[in-house]
Amino acid sequence: MAKIVWDSIGERFYETGIKNGVLYVQAIGGTYPLGVAWNGLTAVTESPSGAEASPLYADDIKYLNMMSAEEFGATLEAYTYPDEFAQCDGSAALQTGVIIGQQKRKTFGLAYKTTLGNDVSGNDYGYKLHLIYGAIAKPSEKAYQTINDSPEAITFSWELSTTPVLVSGNKPTASLVIDSTKVDPSTLASLEDILYGTVGADPRLPLPDEIATLFGAGAPSALALSSITPTDDADNVAKNANIVLTFNNKILREAVVLTTAAGVVVPVARSWDTDGKILTLNPNSELDGSTAHIVTVGGVVDIYNQVLAAEVKNFSTIA
Repeated sequence: MAKIVWDSIGERFYETGIKNGVLYVQAIGGTYPLGVAWNGLTAVTESPSGAEASPLYADDIKYLNMMSAEEFGATLEAYTYPDEFAQCDGSAALQTGVIIGQQKRKTFGLAYKTTLGNDVSGNDYGYKLHLIYGAIAKPSEKAYQTINDSPEAITFSWELSTTPVLVSGNKPTASLVIDSTKVDPSTLASLEDILYGTVGADPRLPLPDEIATLFGAGAPSALALSSITPTDDADNVAKNANIVLTFNNKILREAVVLTTAAGVVVPVARSWDTDGKILTLNPNSELDGSTAHIVTVGGVVDIYNQVLAAEVKNFSTIA
C-alpha cells in the first residue's frame, strides 16, 4: 500500500462558477419535453435537509438511530428569468403583456453547469452538469428601489422545494450530477445534445433512468436500419403511402430526405414512436404517380452517439 501524499501536482482541485442554466417546465405525465435558456442566472444554492437521527434507547443504552427522510431544496438567484418561468412563479397572462399573480405554480426541472479546476489546468480542467427534478418555487420577495448615484440591478430570488422522481434500483431523487472528468466525452456530448437540443430535436430533460442507460449500458449493438417501408426497389407503391423507417437503437437526430428521382424534395411531416426507434414520413400531399422516388437515409445518430453510414432506398409509385 502506498503512503498518503497530500496536495500532489494536478490534484489540487476546486469548483467555481455557474453557467448554462436551462429551464424545463414539467408536462402532463411527469416529463420535461422542452427546455429554454435561463439567461442571467447568477447562483444556485443547494440546501439538502432531513436525514436527521432519532435515537432509540433500550436496556439503558442507545439501541439504534432511526434516520428521517432526506429532502432536497435550493435557492435560485438571477437578474432575470425566461418568460416560461412566469407560470412556475405563480403568474398567468390575461392578455399579452397583462399578468396576474397568485396562480397555481407549475413544477419544473433545471440544468446548469459548475466549473471544475485544478492547479495545472485552471478552470479548463472540467465541469459538473447539475440536473434538478420536480422543483416548485415558493413565493419570494422582490425589492424595487429608485435609481440613484449607485445603481444596482434587481436580483430575483426563489426558494425551491422538490418532489423526487423514480430511479430504478435506488431511492427516488430530485438531483443528479455528472462529472465531465469521469465519464466518456462522446456519451456526455450525446446527453448535452438531448439537454440543449439540436437542429432536428428540441431540448428536453431526460429522467434519471434514461441517463443511467445512456452512460451505463453502452450501445446494445451497432446502429442499423432494421427495415423500411416501402421496401427497397418496390413497385406500384400507393400514392398516399407513408415511408416508415425502423432502427435498432433509439435515435437522437436524423436528416432523412425524400425526393423524386429528378431531385425534387418531397415535403413530409415527421413523427416518432414512443421508443424513438420508428420514424414515419407522411408526405404533405399525394405522391406523383408513375414516379421513381428516393429515400436518402442520412445524418442518423443514435443516443449512444453512433453514426449510421448514409443509405439510399428507392421505390416507384403506381400510375
